[in-house]
Amino acid sequence: MKVLLWHVHGGWTDAFVRGPHEYLLPTTDDRGAWGLGRGGRDWPSNVQEVAPESMHDRDVDCVVLQRPDEILLATRLLGRSPGRDIPAVYVEHNTPRENVPNSVHPLAGRSDITLVHVTHFNRLFWDSGRAPTTVIEHGIVDPGPLYSGEIGHQAVVINEPVRRHRVTGTDLLPRFIAAGPVDVFGMAGSGLAGHLGHPAGIRHAGDLATAELHRELARRRVYLHPLRWTSLGLALLEAMHLAMPVVVLAATEASRAVPPGAGAISTDVDDLVAVSRRLLEDPDEAMRRGRVAREAALERYNLRTFLSRWDEVLGSARKTITPPGRQENGRAAPASVNERELR
Repeated sequence: MKVLLWHVHGGWTDAFVRGPHEYLLPTTDDRGAWGLGRGGRDWPSNVQEVAPESMHDRDVDCVVLQRPDEILLATRLLGRSPGRDIPAVYVEHNTPRENVPNSVHPLAGRSDITLVHVTHFNRLFWDSGRAPTTVIEHGIVDPGPLYSGEIGHQAVVINEPVRRHRVTGTDLLPRFIAAGPVDVFGMAGSGLAGHLGHPAGIRHAGDLATAELHRELARRRVYLHPLRWTSLGLALLEAMHLAMPVVVLAATEASRAVPPGAGAISTDVDDLVAVSRRLLEDPDEAMRRGRVAREAALERYNLRTFLSRWDEVLGSARKTITPPGRQENGRAAPASVNERELR
């Protein structure tokens, strides 16, 4: 199939484009949010950057949507309305942000586009209305069991830890200093120390490319996941694939992903600090728990299962559309777009 999607969530897309299809990524000169293309990532050759203005002349079999505005944009680019004239699915990456648990999903009024949640927690907490829903859990491109734990620090990956603060559990980080030093990786973390009052023991370790990040994480003895309200973090699953022991706040989907033997999972931060301290002091125990973490991650969040499920959903979406009348050149006439209706 030829699948149109925007590069929105790099980690998720990294797994999605490993399938057997041809993936078309709109690409603009400014490489902004609506035209990032490959974004410099080392993806297979079946991932193609395409100019948005050329999309109307391409045979696209399905659209994978990730933001509400993409419905209108795809209609303008293709001359066909997703869900009505061309098969489409919508991936919801996030937990609801407001009025929980009564948050109504933007696609709740649509019955012609399957809404794919990335966790069972998200499916439970979003009010998806009439939209048909399913869950495809994350798949991870396995970095291998790189864990050495040679550095007796806790590692955490948080993008924008200052702006997101309580959402990402940034405010909890000073409590973990009691166990040992905390190295924070991720985007926009340069002001973290000042934001937390310059606590000794916490430092921003940089925003690293994926392969380098995996190497640096694997050198730390414990992976810390203090996020309160977010969809299941890919960095947590990657750390588990690395065979790192994980210390995890038991929020959102974490309890499904992390068995107790993989490290610790609790809503009691004091318990988590105590386990982290024990693992930092006992490298052999940390290594044992890391093996449990990797085994669990490989069983549930492997790439093979992820891609197989996506093939099922894309195939089902393709069967739901009866192509409308075509022009002589095989292309549908441009749609008349009603923005209110499409959203």
